Amino acid sequence: MTPPAGTARPETGAGAFGHGAAQDGGTAAPGAASATPAPGTGGTTPPPGTPAGGGYGYGTPPAAGGPGPSGQPPGSAPGGYGYGGAAGPGPGPARAQGGDAHPHPAGQAGAPGGYPEAPPGDGLRRYDPWGVSVPAAGEAADTAVATRPRRGTLVFGAVVIALVAGLIGGGVGVYLEREGQFSAVRLPQAGSERGSAPAGSIAGIAEAALPGVVTLHVQGGGAAGTGTGFVLDDRGHILTNAHVVRPAAGRNGAIQVTFHSGDTASAEIVGQDAGYDLAVVKVTGVSGLTPLPLGDSDGVRVGDPVVAIGAPFDLAGTVTSGIISAVNRPITAGGEESDGSDVSYVNALQTDAPINPGNSGGPLVDLTGHVIGINSAIRAPEPMGADGGQAGSVGLGFAIPINQGKDIAEQLINTGRATHPVIGVTLDLSYRGTGAKVGTAAGNDGGTAVEPGGPGDRAGLREGDVITAVNGQRVRSGDELIVKIRSHRPGDELVLTVQRGGEDLELPVTLGEASGG
Repeated sequence: MTPPAGTARPETGAGAFGHGAAQDGGTAAPGAASATPAPGTGGTTPPPGTPAGGGYGYGTPPAAGGPGPSGQPPGSAPGGYGYGGAAGPGPGPARAQGGDAHPHPAGQAGAPGGYPEAPPGDGLRRYDPWGVSVPAAGEAADTAVATRPRRGTLVFGAVVIALVAGLIGGGVGVYLEREGQFSAVRLPQAGSERGSAPAGSIAGIAEAALPGVVTLHVQGGGAAGTGTGFVLDDRGHILTNAHVVRPAAGRNGAIQVTFHSGDTASAEIVGQDAGYDLAVVKVTGVSGLTPLPLGDSDGVRVGDPVVAIGAPFDLAGTVTSGIISAVNRPITAGGEESDGSDVSYVNALQTDAPINPGNSGGPLVDLTGHVIGINSAIRAPEPMGADGGQAGSVGLGFAIPINQGKDIAEQLINTGRATHPVIGVTLDLSYRGTGAKVGTAAGNDGGTAVEPGGPGDRAGLREGDVITAVNGQRVRSGDELIVKIRSHRPGDELVLTVQRGGEDLELPVTLGEASGG
């Protein structure tokens, strides 16, 4: 059947997207796409904005003055909005000339462009994202030509959406992190509670004593070494071991003292005594010194807690702790010199507080913070280290009792030298029995083994006597007798237990005095 007026024919494309002209009540010429009216139509082109029928291709208007279909005003043309769709009640925007030729296929009647037919009353308004805006029925078309959405508006909208999405995502991420999901592991940790360490604690002792402990770097005579010392007074006197400062006693010797604060100063030897392994050095031009208080080593008991401070292997300010393992432990140290001038004899305090090379000369402190000993020697397995070098601590450390150290330090400061108590006899150090054997003239290069008029001679000692005890304390060797004698002062009176011809004799002796070196 013949389609209604204004309906596009699929085979001709009349009224389709951009093709052909439609006359009121007529059929479109096949393939026509003209900007001028078809012959016989008459009339003039309506002004811009006048509604017109036809497809999106905008057909030519009917003759002037002719009534429009369905009672529409003159100049109107049937047709709907869509790709060659059927006539609808709503007016479509019109142009005076044919529309643009877009590469869209012509739609069939009732199914423009492949879209389903619009329901009645919809005015055949289709969704076209790039199409013109069509006014609803009864609305006036305010503009002659519809415009496409601006690209700037689309970009701005996309940016806003991205920002909002970012804010939302960030908020969700923060929430998840705070709630412990998808976040790095955070382990609990106690807060720092720094303040003054409790008195009597290891930390409290170290805090009080460290400012008075120094590190000594010594060189001279082709030798160099590191040791420890501690401040005796605010005049700059520092007590240390004789074996620490020995290299500086030669030519071109030098001693540099480093304080706990990091400040350094040069020092000079005031005096030293190898027999006690003690020395005093002095720094000048240094203020704010922190002398360490001295305790009483005679009151030390086995098991008392102690703290050792020093610079083992040049690690300054090292603090170790332990207990007193033994008291009155006779030891000898040194012996590197061929004449034995460097041998020291000490009635030592033994401790298991770790002491290593470099600790020598440092303080051994009790829980009151008082110095009770001067760290001096360690017992190490033989050989000393796998490579023959120095070995570390095995828990056998020895300190010179501070009572002895105080006496020697005062002598060195006041006179530059110290004296030793003696009994005036020469001992046979090759004796392997128990006790200390007085030598003989034959074994003493023809000289007498008992000094005439000396303390031993006055006490009644004879050559060949074996001294087995001092004040009731057993003596096992000649070195041990020397240690016990030197733990006293000149003028002290002792009781010697002597074996002579199978008898035990008790001989009182008053100690004499000899200069040390």
